Amino acid sequence: MRKWQQKITKKQILFFLILFISFIGSLLFVNLNHSLYDRPIAKVINSTEVERNEITDQYDNVDYQITEELTAELLNGENKGTLLTIINEYTESEAINHHFETGDEIFLSIDINQQTGEVEDVKRDKFVVFALWIFILVLIAVGKKQGVYSFISLAVNALILSVALDIYLYNSDYSLLVISGISVVIFTILSLLMVNGRNEKTYAAIIATLLGTLSSLIIAYLALHMTGEQGLRYEEMSLSTRNPQIIFMAGLLIGALGAVMDVAITMSSSLFELYEKNNQIDLKKLKQSGLEIGKDIMGTMTNIIFFAYVSGSIPMMLIYMKNDLPLGNTLTLNLSIELARALAGGIGIVLTIPIAIYISIFFIKRKRV
Repeated sequence: MRKWQQKITKKQILFFLILFISFIGSLLFVNLNHSLYDRPIAKVINSTEVERNEITDQYDNVDYQITEELTAELLNGENKGTLLTIINEYTESEAINHHFETGDEIFLSIDINQQTGEVEDVKRDKFVVFALWIFILVLIAVGKKQGVYSFISLAVNALILSVALDIYLYNSDYSLLVISGISVVIFTILSLLMVNGRNEKTYAAIIATLLGTLSSLIIAYLALHMTGEQGLRYEEMSLSTRNPQIIFMAGLLIGALGAVMDVAITMSSSLFELYEKNNQIDLKKLKQSGLEIGKDIMGTMTNIIFFAYVSGSIPMMLIYMKNDLPLGNTLTLNLSIELARALAGGIGIVLTIPIAIYISIFFIKRKRV
């Protein structure tokens, strides 16, 4: 017991105390922040089912259209505390609309004179914050100090991306591709330095990440240019008033970064670890070991990036297929952009492996000298 107590330093106690206070404070904040919202928020006090009707589609799939009457209390605004009666309709599958129970908080459009309202959205910030804290705690439990830095780098990167998009939205003369390229450089340097510190391993990973991402972008651009972008459908960008090709290339650049960075740091860390274990190891054997490691991670990483892109298109694919749209058209409409991004990311992964090997060996040679 004494040994266990001795292992816990004052800094660790202070850190966990700050973490606990932050956890409690954030949960209290999202449960009491109703006055900060401009839109009316109400809490459901009572929910009663009024009507249930069976509905059948053209494929004989049965669902139920349900009408419920909600009694809700306003939580913000001048009419705070007012009770409203709300009629809410939803299907039993809850694919589009929601069924509400006592305690749920909802955004409304209201008619105070009639004391009625209509549901616009669900207040989800408390659930988002709770899930975020689970993520943070797991990250710290597994990664310890590196886990903390990983979360900080993630938060900083999200902030940088938000600022970059704002710059593009309010300055239409700027190229989104250039803004994304600058952001990628900042993402890479900050993320790897914060998580792995200042050392040769990190420098090798940074260079390999940037070269691998740039290579995948150049190859994707040349392939699209030579084929005239045949087969790519930009319907998902139809509401944008900006050039869809530039938006696609910028998304491709940022999308490939995560997987390429993972491969780069894995390769450089593995080679430097092998060198640390045996600093007399032959460089040819080190290179061969790196290639074997690269072969092992190549398949899994390309699968990860493929499923990450394609999974988001599954709901729309099911809708198209359920309405008897030919499979070829369904795949073209929904997967052309995603598959192009996945292929470009896969190219980046494959190219990053030899790039990371040679750059790591270059730094190891310098270290030896």
